[in-house]
Order: sequence, then structure tokens, then C-alpha cells
Amino acid sequence: MMDIRPTDALIVIDVQNDFCAGGALAVPDGDAVVEPIMELQSKFDTVVYTQDWHPSDHSSFASQHEGKNPLETIELSYGTQVLWPDHCVSGSHGAAFHKDLDVNAAQMIIRKGFRSAIDSYSAFFENDQVTPTGLEGYLKSRNIDRVFLCGLATDFCVYYSALDAVKSGFEAVLISGACRGIDLGGSLSATLEDMKAKGVEII
Repeated sequence: MMDIRPTDALIVIDVQNDFCAGGALAVPDGDAVVEPIMELQSKFDTVVYTQDWHPSDHSSFASQHEGKNPLETIELSYGTQVLWPDHCVSGSHGAAFHKDLDVNAAQMIIRKGFRSAIDSYSAFFENDQVTPTGLEGYLKSRNIDRVFLCGLATDFCVYYSALDAVKSGFEAVLISGACRGIDLGGSLSATLEDMKAKGVEII
């Protein structure tokens, strides 16, 4: 299926309980990514997991804004922010990885969204597009030049991670069968087309 090189890395995005069945922000069919991810990660020398890790008063939570409901938007200092149900609160069951993942296979876990005033979709940068997570430096220090992305959700955290991978100088490949999307107002098809247009390979 794929010609994996020593300079490739697999990035597994946010496969956490709150994004899977029964979770606070469940992605439709989200659990279905676990089996293909487990098959994939055995093929890579470098595996990185990302983990949404929010304080309970995070600014992206609708509960923090009087009169606002989940999926409404507000304007924050860095631009438009979708408001979400409380999810992936640090240390909670919802923030934990899906129980069937072998997280021990990962050499690094990137926790993101832990600053209360700013959300973080991308594995590389928070939503201000300035504050780095440290992933770019880690991968470059490991001589990685191509990243394969999978996980949840295709049209949010996977999408922004793929675009930022390209911006950071990596080849980026989306493994569509190991992703699932939220598809908020047609966002799934729009983000897939945008990734293709910006140089992300989709397989």
C-alpha cells in the first residue's frame, strides 16, 4: 500500500474517548479509525500521538460564554472560534486515548490546547498560527521529511495539521481510511479539496 521510508513519521491525531462513541464530542464512526491505525503504526519507525488537553475553563467551551451554544462561533483575538461542548479536560476519562490503541508505540505525545485562552487544532501550531507545539522541531531533529496523518477529525484537527505540515516544509500524506470527519456544514468535502490544492497527498 505505501512505501515507508526511515525518514517518514506517522502522526496519530486526537483518538481520544471524547471524540469516539459515547464521548462529549463524538465524531461519527470515530472508533473505526483504531484498527487501521494499529495496523499502520507497526510500519513506521517514528510514531507521534497528539492529545487534546484542555483546562476546564477553556475559551473554546460554549459553557464559558453566557448565552452561547455548542457549534456557534465567537471572535477571539486570533480570529473566529467554533464553540464546543466541554471535552478532553486534562486528566479526565474523556481526554484519555481510546483503550484499544497501543500508545506505547509512540515516541512522543504532543499535548495541545492546554492554554485556556487559545484553542489548538493543529499538531504543529496553536490557532494563533504562531505558538508552536514543538512537533516541527522534534521531527526535523529526527531527520523526518514526510508525515502521514490519520485520526480525528478529518475536517478539523487532521486538516489543520496537514496544512501546517506543508507550511513547515514536510511532505504531507493524509490516510483517508484511518480518519473520520465531523462534516459541519459541508466542511469535510471543503477541507479535502483545500488539502489537495495546498499540496497534501490523499491516499
